[in-house]
Amino acid sequence: MKKTLSVLLLLVFLNIALVGINIIQKGGVYKGQSMTEILGVPAEKAVPEDIEKLTKSQIMQLFYAAPAPDFESMKGEYKARTLPVGIQAPAADYFTHHFFGPGHWEGKAFAPVGNDKGRGYNLFSVPVKDGQVSVVRTRRLDSFEGKSPIDGKKSYILNYSAYNSGVVHGMQDEVRKVNDKLFICMGYMDIGGGSINPAPFILYGEPEKWMGPDK
Repeated sequence: MKKTLSVLLLLVFLNIALVGINIIQKGGVYKGQSMTEILGVPAEKAVPEDIEKLTKSQIMQLFYAAPAPDFESMKGEYKARTLPVGIQAPAADYFTHHFFGPGHWEGKAFAPVGNDKGRGYNLFSVPVKDGQVSVVRTRRLDSFEGKSPIDGKKSYILNYSAYNSGVVHGMQDEVRKVNDKLFICMGYMDIGGGSINPAPFILYGEPEKWMGPDK
């Protein structure tokens, strides 16, 4: 019994330590650089690979520098990628592609339903027979423009609480625009420390047609 308790306490301590290191790796507050200065290329010409070469602290600075996208412009299905930065990145990546949905996470979709609110879902690829994959559209969300818990600026916010239970119930994402085909985003969950410990990801490319979540 004592040995089991010791192991559990050790695991809790290690998790707290990893969360602490991950938060430290964010770096400090916004230093005032423009997106172009952070990226090293004009922001309007940036591509996913330009963000993927940045450190975690640089990615956070890019998020601070980026504006919220125009709410009405967020329409359709966007491709997505996780960003492997920070000590907790492997765990976050594993959760995203194995536990967040029914398959490998591929993207997000949005549709405005009013001047200041919208709806959406996530896309997952699931293997089927003969090496083919099927796209599953689930993990619904509500979207709105609001004040970011991360830095107090305006963000395009995605909230999962109305449609999901478990750890995803306390999940929220924020989207900011680098250019028309590239968005820097942050995701966080209550169980992982909330907005003080976000995991970065990107949305990119020309959006495909909104198909709607699976019935």
